[in-house]
Amino acid sequence: MSDGFEYQFPAIRGIQAQREYYVSMCPMRLLPKLFQFDEDELAPELRAQRQLNRARIPELSRYITENVDNYVFSAITVSIDADIAFAPFAGEGEANRIGILKIPMSARFIINDGQHRRAAIDQALRNHPELGDETIAVVFFLDKGLERCQQMFADLNRYAIRPSPSLSILYDYRDEAAQLAKSLVAGSDIFRDVVELEKTSLAPRSRRLFTLSAIYHATNDLLVGLPETTPEETARLAVDFWECVAAQFDEWGRVRSGDLTAGEVRTDFIHTHGVVLQALARAGRALIIKYPKTWKKKIPGLKSIDWRRANSSLWEGRALVGGQLSKANQNVVLTSNAIKSHLGLELSDDELRVENAYMRGANGSKKATA
Repeated sequence: MSDGFEYQFPAIRGIQAQREYYVSMCPMRLLPKLFQFDEDELAPELRAQRQLNRARIPELSRYITENVDNYVFSAITVSIDADIAFAPFAGEGEANRIGILKIPMSARFIINDGQHRRAAIDQALRNHPELGDETIAVVFFLDKGLERCQQMFADLNRYAIRPSPSLSILYDYRDEAAQLAKSLVAGSDIFRDVVELEKTSLAPRSRRLFTLSAIYHATNDLLVGLPETTPEETARLAVDFWECVAAQFDEWGRVRSGDLTAGEVRTDFIHTHGVVLQALARAGRALIIKYPKTWKKKIPGLKSIDWRRANSSLWEGRALVGGQLSKANQNVVLTSNAIKSHLGLELSDDELRVENAYMRGANGSKKATA
């Protein structure tokens, strides 16, 4: 040690790629003081990690402070640019893997993975200093030099894949909307056994008609902006709406009865796809607001719409772009506009702007073709 002053961490020593590394715990109150960011003002090729996205920090901080009894953060990965010493508690056998990691105070720490967690913890501590005695796991690697640190960042993020939206919803017990979507799928005959719970897209031979993420987003669109009700009333409204909608689509029932395959329906019709479910929900919300007592009597108007994918004169440019379903918000709006107009509902100012822009583009294409 260079000057006799050092940090000491209880740690476990391990080996990866013939290099030593150490796993320890760090009190949260020390995390912002020990582990600083690489300089944001440096050019990307001179930094050891991505630039901090400060827009992410408040959300991560709220996650901690709103779930102080059950938040979960994975380990932070740190590179140490210094000579260290490890003093094992025992000299032989497996016990020599456990000991004290000694790091000079002059050492430079670079966060290879976890810089946003570190910043969120820093922000959370300002309002909840009692969290400072809690700990987070830290993995220390002994790597000197910018090139190695940059390679570590690339390697740590190379195979990081976010879970599918459907799986995130399935495993989420904090989000009330996720809870509602899951109870809707489990408790309604129209969705039971025909909803894909893990994947966000459906393979051609899948036996499922819908994805959980599509049901989740569509149900959110249905309920947003409606008068406040109890959770039970909200759940009942969602079930009533989707059961009324399902009654207008014979194909949904024929899949459940085994007369049609889900793949045939998804190939030939558009009404099981996410963009259309969201559009149906938005039109349904407008119906419920305008006709709070009689909206169910208006839903059968859906039956007279030609929902075939081949009906390009209606759906191309709305639900379809180049013959393929599009989930873009503009396409959800345009599809909802078509449904609302068919049901005799007025378009909002924002919907009219999107509709007028679409019509100008469609008329311009016709003139160019002529």
